[in-house]
Amino acid sequence: MRLRATRTFLVEPALPAAIEPLKHLAHNLYWSWDTDAVALFERLGRDRWEDAGHNPVRLLQMTPRSELERLARDDGFVTHLDRVNRAFTAYMARTPQKTVPGTSDEEVIAYFSLEFALTESLPVYSGGLGVLAGDHLKSASDLGLPLVGVGLLYREGYFQQALGPDGWQNEEYAAIDLASQPLQRQHGADGEPLVIPVPFDGRNVSVAVWRIDVGQTPLYLLDTDIDQNSPGDRKIGSRLYGGDIETRIQQEMLLGIGGVRALHALNLHPAVCHMNEGHSALLGVERIRMLMEQTGLSFAEAMLPVSSATVFTTHTAVAAGIDLFPPDLVRRHLSHYYNAMGLGDRDFLGLGRMNPDDDMEPFSMALLGLRLSGYRNGVSKLHRTVSRRLWEAAWPRLPLEQVPIDSVTNGVHLPTWVGSEVGDLYDRYIGREWRDDPVRPQEWKRVHEVPDEELWSAKVRQRHQLVSRARMQHRESAARRGFGGADPEFGEALDPNALTIGFARRFAGYKRATLLFRDPDRLARIIGNPERPIQFIFAGKAHPRDEPAKQLIREVVTYSRRPEFRDRLVVLERYDVELARALVQGCDVWLNTPLRPLEASGTSGMKAVANGGLHLSVLDGWWHEAFQPGLGWQVGRDRIDDDPEMQDAFDTESLYDLLENDVAPLFYERDPDGLPRRWLARMKASVGTFAPLFTTHRMVGEYADTAYAPAAHSWGALRAGEGAAARELAAWLARVREHWHEIKVYAVEDDGSETSALAQEVNVTVQLHLGQLLPPDVHIDLVYGETSPSGDFQGDSIAPMTYESMGEDGICRYRATIAPETSGRVGYVVRVLPAHANLHNALDLNLVYWA
Repeated sequence: MRLRATRTFLVEPALPAAIEPLKHLAHNLYWSWDTDAVALFERLGRDRWEDAGHNPVRLLQMTPRSELERLARDDGFVTHLDRVNRAFTAYMARTPQKTVPGTSDEEVIAYFSLEFALTESLPVYSGGLGVLAGDHLKSASDLGLPLVGVGLLYREGYFQQALGPDGWQNEEYAAIDLASQPLQRQHGADGEPLVIPVPFDGRNVSVAVWRIDVGQTPLYLLDTDIDQNSPGDRKIGSRLYGGDIETRIQQEMLLGIGGVRALHALNLHPAVCHMNEGHSALLGVERIRMLMEQTGLSFAEAMLPVSSATVFTTHTAVAAGIDLFPPDLVRRHLSHYYNAMGLGDRDFLGLGRMNPDDDMEPFSMALLGLRLSGYRNGVSKLHRTVSRRLWEAAWPRLPLEQVPIDSVTNGVHLPTWVGSEVGDLYDRYIGREWRDDPVRPQEWKRVHEVPDEELWSAKVRQRHQLVSRARMQHRESAARRGFGGADPEFGEALDPNALTIGFARRFAGYKRATLLFRDPDRLARIIGNPERPIQFIFAGKAHPRDEPAKQLIREVVTYSRRPEFRDRLVVLERYDVELARALVQGCDVWLNTPLRPLEASGTSGMKAVANGGLHLSVLDGWWHEAFQPGLGWQVGRDRIDDDPEMQDAFDTESLYDLLENDVAPLFYERDPDGLPRRWLARMKASVGTFAPLFTTHRMVGEYADTAYAPAAHSWGALRAGEGAAARELAAWLARVREHWHEIKVYAVEDDGSETSALAQEVNVTVQLHLGQLLPPDVHIDLVYGETSPSGDFQGDSIAPMTYESMGEDGICRYRATIAPETSGRVGYVVRVLPAHANLHNALDLNLVYWA
């Protein structure tokens, strides 16, 4: 019989005055990247810390009063607490390193994401998207940006993975105890708990708002599991990526519409909104609605300042990864909402369709986000090209190279991911500044001053910690699945001194987790070499509805049980932030084998190299722009094969050759002192090159300069005069659209010869008639660069053309001078774009005239 409590209430731990600061330290996730703070909490009992799931709030609840009183009398503990508390207080009070020009003191940058990975004790994340979002908030805090996060509070979070006896993934969900989390329910001006109404299918769903502090950055999480809602509505946000397509659109409505409303209810006014993927695209529509209400602007007028002040980051590399919603579902949930803004079905649905006139085309939230943003980016340089190709149909009058999608390569928050052993070395030889401001390439060169003995000792200790943890988890998992004792699978897995290679990420077909096993006999010979043994640790989850990916996990588990691989290859279940940290800190080599070019970025390798690991990867994602010979290894070729089977075969041979002839020999090459000197030289070169570059500090700073600041400026400029600037721009744009077809180019001439010297100047003139448009209405560029023998133009260099005169016949004359800096076949074309002082990006408008 299971009894239920008649009533529950929360008993707060009563801390003695000497250790009272533990409470506010536990309620700010600053501790999650401060190793001294973690060490402090571990002093309350290492076993208790593990039982609490690395959750300081729960830890304090679990600690007996007698133990708290003993610690209050422990001078060593109190001194340690005082040191951590002083560091935290100084951190919270320090001057911002980075500002966003154009934002007022009352305005913020709002970062929206469907998931955030901040710590393993709050499982409201699934994988890389959430990890990036969490690191984004942490670096924003370190930099002092006026940024806030917005997400959803999933009462059951994301599933915990349990592998069955046959290796099949099973999903287990557990309720998150909010009373044991560092969450604060937000209240309104009246002192009552804040409740936000979000329109759903003709009704309002009530949404509570919780806050969690990430250093100086607040994260607001929206929650529908409150008494005001029906049982069905209370479950809308219960699970991340749970439920069906209807649940998905409801969650995206909560995030986009509810998130903007929550910020304004908290008196937080976003100058810029950043969409981390298309899940939050409806935030643009809600901002338009609010601006219409505040200023009387029309939808088309209000769309101009909102889109210019919105940033969209895409992480998708294939069309299959984009959420598409049936039109009937969108109409049922949102028609009452957009009808109230004066939009019909075709008007609104067209914003999320490639062909707005195709009533059968499904609705894409990602496309809505792209159309309602003024800055768009992929997450690596290669992914920028992939994204442009994926979305080029949305800009049909632009060549691929000019599709307005830029790139900001992802990074990682180094203090979160660098292990304590290696981190202490960095403190001593590079300086503790790397923790707060890692983007200092000159300082990182000091890593070469680290004695080989110390670097190797630190890396070996982190590997030993990983092997110890992996062995324990492997034994526990085997016992839970019914193995152990005399069972042959239950042995002493892994060797703490062997070359250890990690492969940990979401399981999906394109990530090719089973590529390593294409020739199992050869693999067995490579890893079973008694002179140069290699061992692999695999970890990762499959999406609950991705049956092929679950089959891949089962295949890897099956291989791990074969006699030739047993104890040299283990699969660890329950992949989460904590296990990911242990893996990137302890592995000597990080393996990545995606089917190129389907890996948008990939950040796990960045974490591994920051810990002294070496990267072994296909040239995809971040590695395509980062790889340098001698700083890791390239698997396969820098090309894309039309036949995936051919690419698999070539990449497998390349991988085996590298493992057998390069990686293992270099690792086991030791000098008389037992040190792998050449391996250590590669470690230092890799850390010194990659650590200062692939960080979220660099990434967030890049967003601040290239995206946030221009967006904030446009937001302020276009709302000037109660929206008068937006009205004027909309009227101008309507006039330009009406007369754009009247533009005619009559002549394009240059003084170049058939063959020119490198950097020789070529003068180009163009004569054109603008119809009823005027010279200030247009901007004319000379686009030049490489041209194929057939005349296909591939250039992306731009020289603005200067207006010279207008004749009595209305013919305008423009001139530009170019001096090609590369040899070969060079061509040029003339491009005419709209021009206006308040126009955020002329390429967004799909108004382009090519001569």
